[in-house]
Amino acid sequence: MVERANASERPSGLGGAAGLVLVTLAAGQFVMALDSSVMNVSIATVAQDVGTSVTGIQGAITAYTLVMAVLMIPGGKVGAIIGRRRAFMIGCVVYGCGSLTTAVAPNLPVLLLGWSFLEGVGAALILPAIVALVAGNFAERQRPAAYGLVAAAGAIAIALGPLIGGVATTYFSWRWVFVGEVVVILGILVLARRVADASPARRPRVDVVGAVLSALGLGVFVFGVLRTDEWGWFVPKPGAPSWFGLSPCVWLMLAGVLVVWLFFRWEEYLMRREREPLVDLTMLRNRQLSGGLTMFFFQYLIQMGVFFVVPLYLSVALGLSALETGVRIMPLSLTLLAAAVGIPRFLPEVSPRLVVRLGLLAMIAGAVVLMAALDTDTGAEVTTVPLLLVGLGMGALASQLGAVTVSAVPDDQSADVGGVQNTVTNLGASIGTALAGSIMIAVLTTSFLNSVDRNPAIPDEVKNQATVRLSGGVPFMSDDQLRAALDQAGTSTEVAQAALDANARARIDGLKVALAILALTGLVGLFFVQRIPVTQPGSVRGSGSGT
Repeated sequence: MVERANASERPSGLGGAAGLVLVTLAAGQFVMALDSSVMNVSIATVAQDVGTSVTGIQGAITAYTLVMAVLMIPGGKVGAIIGRRRAFMIGCVVYGCGSLTTAVAPNLPVLLLGWSFLEGVGAALILPAIVALVAGNFAERQRPAAYGLVAAAGAIAIALGPLIGGVATTYFSWRWVFVGEVVVILGILVLARRVADASPARRPRVDVVGAVLSALGLGVFVFGVLRTDEWGWFVPKPGAPSWFGLSPCVWLMLAGVLVVWLFFRWEEYLMRREREPLVDLTMLRNRQLSGGLTMFFFQYLIQMGVFFVVPLYLSVALGLSALETGVRIMPLSLTLLAAAVGIPRFLPEVSPRLVVRLGLLAMIAGAVVLMAALDTDTGAEVTTVPLLLVGLGMGALASQLGAVTVSAVPDDQSADVGGVQNTVTNLGASIGTALAGSIMIAVLTTSFLNSVDRNPAIPDEVKNQATVRLSGGVPFMSDDQLRAALDQAGTSTEVAQAALDANARARIDGLKVALAILALTGLVGLFFVQRIPVTQPGSVRGSGSGT
């Protein structure tokens, strides 16, 4: 394994040399996270530029998530083999090549190569290495602050993504976002020479079978989750494929879970034979580590669900521009950064369990407040307080969870922890987005069709046609989009207005239920907070970890 830098080689504080190290790692986290949100406001423009459909661009985004999810654990192992800094820098080079390829992509296949594959491979090398490099460059008592800042950089990138994408697309071109990523990557490579990392003490063997099984299992499961919007969770949507009377998503998720089970059995077999596994399963029996990973999962599930719902409300329901949507999401960044930086700085001995519990409660409260406040006549200002609460909760969790997971295991396992941790966060993000999206569309469809059916102004023939045509899912459309479609169909003024009113009500119903599900999921997460230690890593009172 790679040996961690000696204590004498570590920066003594978070300023000076340590500050440059932190900026380098935080910049890497920022760029990785930016891709998950920066193009959400520009999908239609990107599709037109590369000669494909919106579905094609959504497929590229899905492929990017899949590549990261399936390669994250092997990527962490690569860091243990060749050195964390070297893996980090190689990942940056691969990612930079992917960004450059994306910036000049003339068509969808080239976009898939650059954005989905090369950037995904680069991220799978970079993200686990960041976790290990923070642990290797900062003393144990400094790590909560360092992890908080790095995690905050990623979360802020997600929050700023729509604003950055909106500005670039409106005034320049979406391609300049990826050119900017190349410039940032070059700066990171220059600064990365200051990051401390020792040479591998030995070269561990690669568990090829385990890598294939983990990649296949996670890939199939995540793909099934991400296809639920189009195919349905259990009952196939009209026009969607059907396997033995059920949605393919059910079978894909079951197959993924089965392959992951086989992966665990294979890893146990290797450990019984005293051969080196891809993941040391004894880590997962560590109460503190499993608690930290579980909370990462719930954090990203709620976080990405909110990031999916709120921009839809602002940009579609209210018709705000990409720039205005990004500005309205900014309050989240303010409280996120304040909590991520301020808690370790001003409350260095605070109980991690207390901070995580309060942070999760703040995220739940934000979802509940927004759910209660949404209505057909509310404006953009209704999102301000909920986003402040969600940002506060995200920052609180970011300030603690990274240090909780890494401090739970011996130093030479930090790279492995990084791979597992980022796999868990990608799973949470994928499931959160898919859960919020599919439930929102299902409720939207039901509410819209019920409103149409109860409206006496709409003829029975139109009601029957609507039920048949829209039973597969009502698209989340703005009033202008629906009005244009109704005008093209030659609908009467009375029927058109009834449809517009039904659409407005159904949109709010869908958003409310999606937020309710996210809040309910957060309440489930509260049951796992007890696994978080009550004292800070390195505290004189003890680490509070357990196995």
